Amino acid sequence: MTNLENELKALIINALELEDVTADDIDTTAPLFGDGLGLDSIDALELGLAIQKRFQVKIDANAADTKSHFASVRALADFIRSQEAVA
Repeated sequence: MTNLENELKALIINALELEDVTADDIDTTAPLFGDGLGLDSIDALELGLAIQKRFQVKIDANAADTKSHFASVRALADFIRSQEAVA
């Protein structure tokens, strides 16, 4: 697990005010929505804003691949790394 993945886990917990959840409770490759962490569309909006603010990346909610970026913590980390490489 990378530092970025750990930072994302902490951001998820803090931004969404997840009580009784620790970074160790979040599987890096498990889905964030549905059967995984159980986040919903409101959580997605809040998380997207927190990620944009923290990492200065642009997330286009209407882009076809945006849903795949939010598939897991690892997918989010890969997306952020790809955006940093472009900048």
